[in-house]
Amino acid sequence: MLVTEILDTPLLLVLLPIVAFLYASVGHGGASGYLALMSLFSFPITFIQPTALILNILVSAVSFYFYYREHNFKWKLFYPFAFASIPFSFLGGFLTVDSTVYKIILATLLLFAVLRLLGLFGKEKTKPNEINIPFALLIGAIIGFLSGLIGIGGGIVLSPVLLLLGWANMKQTAAVSALFILVNSISGMLGFLTKGGEIPSSSGVLIGIVFVGGFFGAYYGSNKFNTKILRNVLAAVLGIAIMKLYSI
Repeated sequence: MLVTEILDTPLLLVLLPIVAFLYASVGHGGASGYLALMSLFSFPITFIQPTALILNILVSAVSFYFYYREHNFKWKLFYPFAFASIPFSFLGGFLTVDSTVYKIILATLLLFAVLRLLGLFGKEKTKPNEINIPFALLIGAIIGFLSGLIGIGGGIVLSPVLLLLGWANMKQTAAVSALFILVNSISGMLGFLTKGGEIPSSSGVLIGIVFVGGFFGAYYGSNKFNTKILRNVLAAVLGIAIMKLYSI
């Protein structure tokens, strides 16, 4: 894909940093949002998957830094999921999926994001429950495989799971999800490259604008920024993308 083709979609260049801001504010890298937007603008999957992973790695790293700085990260909540997810994310990234199946799976996973953003899937507990390690390992393996297969970090699935099971509060969930997304995205990218995939040189055009959005989103989100309205807006954007993907 040529740089000129990307520059010819100014609306995308405006929406991407907004999506990065919104996702980073809740500890996510934003891959599901980038995937949704690029799908809406009918970009080829060969461009979408690696580009979303690159942007996801960038924003999740920034998000984790800010949440870690605020002492929200809990190692015991992270390592069981990461231990199981990393190899399965690599496996998922190594595999190739049919275009139609890809879009259906993506649309289904985006439903998790919408439910999570609207607060309808998992509620925060004042006193988190003790984590179940074997169950966490199983969840991590499943999320990791889907993450590598689709090209996301898995945070849109892990976050509601942590809240639903009562294993973490909102800030802890954001911190753990950010690092989980980062390691899964890197693992998925390695799997993608191992099978012969290439990183589009034109994707570099999007890195700068997405970084700016992610930086400010992570900064305000980690400092008790109220994202209720922003989450509702993002949920609406993803809802439109889901309908488009399911209609294909």
